[in-house]
Amino acid sequence: RNFQSPYYRDSSDSEGDDDFELNPYLLDVNADDPGPELVEYLSDGDEVAAAGTVEMRNGEQSNDDSDDDTYVEDAADNQMSDSSYDSDLNASDSDEGSEAAAEGSNKNAAAKPTTSTGEDTTQPTRRVIEDYDEEEEDDEVIKAIISEIKKPRSKPPDIQVEDFVVDLSFHPTEDILAIGTSVGDVLMYKYSNEANVLAATHELHTKAIRCAEFSRDGKTLITTGRERSIVVMDSETGKFKRFWEAAHDEPVYSMSVLGEHLFATGDDDGEVKLWDVRERNAVFSLRPVEDFISSILANQVQQKYLLVTSGDGLLTTINIAQRKMHVQSEPYEEELNCMGTFKRESKLVVGTSKGNYYTFNWGQFAYHCDAFTGPPASASRMVPITEQIAVMAGEDGILRAMHMVPGRVLGIVGQHAMAVDTLDISGSGELIASSSHDNDVRFWNIKYFEDFDGIKYNSKPDKRTLKHNLPSSQRTNARDFFAGLNE
Repeated sequence: RNFQSPYYRDSSDSEGDDDFELNPYLLDVNADDPGPELVEYLSDGDEVAAAGTVEMRNGEQSNDDSDDDTYVEDAADNQMSDSSYDSDLNASDSDEGSEAAAEGSNKNAAAKPTTSTGEDTTQPTRRVIEDYDEEEEDDEVIKAIISEIKKPRSKPPDIQVEDFVVDLSFHPTEDILAIGTSVGDVLMYKYSNEANVLAATHELHTKAIRCAEFSRDGKTLITTGRERSIVVMDSETGKFKRFWEAAHDEPVYSMSVLGEHLFATGDDDGEVKLWDVRERNAVFSLRPVEDFISSILANQVQQKYLLVTSGDGLLTTINIAQRKMHVQSEPYEEELNCMGTFKRESKLVVGTSKGNYYTFNWGQFAYHCDAFTGPPASASRMVPITEQIAVMAGEDGILRAMHMVPGRVLGIVGQHAMAVDTLDISGSGELIASSSHDNDVRFWNIKYFEDFDGIKYNSKPDKRTLKHNLPSSQRTNARDFFAGLNE
């Protein structure tokens, strides 16, 4: 309905047509006639009919003297200003309008049936590429391109959001993705390889959302806002379970769910708080640093220590049971942005704003035991996907797979046109979702990492892997694409 017909003539182009109301037209292709026809949406019916075959009906008189009972409009000098035709058409009752629409639909098989809301009731739209037969092409390159595009989709399509995307969170057991936006709303999408459906929109905060995370069982969604509030919401009903209006003195920058009832938050001023959804107040609060808390992590087994990285280049360890700081690392001359555990939680790897990675033995957080330099872009986000591999994202908009212990770049998982702001992995571990500054959310199928066990990780680093596209990437390596072509 939003199609702008080439035969459309604005009423301002002619004089004396100010009272004429234009009807929307669609351009349709007739299988028997290659020329275009005008398909008109009738104002009193739900069906569409070809404008070239609409019968001129009059309730009081008939046109028996003429064999041609249709009014054919000349497309070359279509003026669309026959007011008598417009009034006669509008004067028809609803039954006659339906009959005319049905008759027009029979004459033009290309017209699609629609509901009263304008939704298409036919089968899902076929992709145009399906109509091409690569075997009819003489060019081997064209054959390869068509064959590549025809491959079935292995990931959900992209999601375009009107507002800035701040955070993402996958439901742990269901195919649901929560998207936090800059206007304080959370969009709940049900995703699949065929389509993404917006299931619900929750208005939770008066200002931008800072963090959004599902609980371990998926029954609760926890969000933080720039207005310093924290909301604990039932993910099914949307009702509030707990609300803290002034949870921090400064807006929350990072959050981590630690268990069924516990979660931790860190704000822009270096304060860390531990929360229990069953309690009215925070369990405890500390301010170990003076800059923003960039990430929070706790091991899954014992949860004895709470680790936090900050913008002033410090890794701080908090003893949860004793509710005090355990140890603080030596200061680094760069921001510590993200971290993850590997090798059965025996290693901790921290990514920095200068693209460096520092490895710590678990329990020895005062100074790193190993270090390596990755891509020059800032390491903004880290998502571990196996015991040794993580997906990294940064300001260059590229998602890279990296073997963290020892440090090796494996290749490119995906890419955005702008810097990546947030990253999350699905409960099944097969999908990764990412978003960038252009407000789009993209999915990447990373199931192929199950076959990476045979890679020689200790081999000498290859600089070509910095530009090597993995199967999930939207781009194809040139040497792989042309490998199967005949010379």
